[in-house]
Amino acid sequence: MENRSAARLRDAIWTCSWLILLASPLAAAAAGPGREGGKVELALYYETLCPYCSNFVVNHLFKVFDSGLISILDLKLVPYGNARIGANDTVTCQHGPWECLLNTVEACAIDVWPDLSEHFPLIYCIEKLVYSHDYAQWESCFEPLGLDSKLVSDCYAGGRGKELELEYAAETNALQPPHQYVPWVVVDGKPLYDDYVNFMSYICEAYSGTAKPEACSKLSLNRVQLREARKSLPVCYLKEKMSSPAFKVVRSAVESMMGWTKMLLDA
Repeated sequence: MENRSAARLRDAIWTCSWLILLASPLAAAAAGPGREGGKVELALYYETLCPYCSNFVVNHLFKVFDSGLISILDLKLVPYGNARIGANDTVTCQHGPWECLLNTVEACAIDVWPDLSEHFPLIYCIEKLVYSHDYAQWESCFEPLGLDSKLVSDCYAGGRGKELELEYAAETNALQPPHQYVPWVVVDGKPLYDDYVNFMSYICEAYSGTAKPEACSKLSLNRVQLREARKSLPVCYLKEKMSSPAFKVVRSAVESMMGWTKMLLDA
């Protein structure tokens, strides 16, 4: 009988296969002729092991593709979040070494495959595994998408990944107003704070073109309900104590599996 971990992994790989089918229209929309008024910039500042970030990517952000909003959107992902830079440019992540690993892996994916149609399906697959608590299986996401994992391994082991994280650190720390938590969702330079699940409505409002996607008219009808739903949305706060009992449990779990990092470096 199939165990739960295998089922989750199967579901994640199936999702990756579905995203492959999505990639062609995604690329066409992203590279298609610009609309009057230009595209809206949506930036997501996040960290890979914050459960609320993975929830946003898996259950909310992907909707810009289903709805057609990607045609009026420039989407930027910044996987750094609440990490901190210490002496000698050491990076300490809020949820421990595994988060630093996956933040860098996703940063490398964006760098290696700058086209949204290539790096987003991979990041979605990894975050799907995070969401189902199977992130140790992250390397399984490459093959179904036809991506060469060695390119990311070389980026990570060769130091390029560290450079990218330091660049993301500078960008995240320069945000005005400063970010307070993640997911930190920004539309055309303006943070949405705790109304981030309503991000698609903000995209529609910010777009100044004449031909808005049909989804925009539907979103306006649901906005009041979404504003009510936001009241209970949890986030990972910037100043969340890393010595809390919950953090200690997470840190213990990730450190027990850090052999995967050594395997990556030795590859």
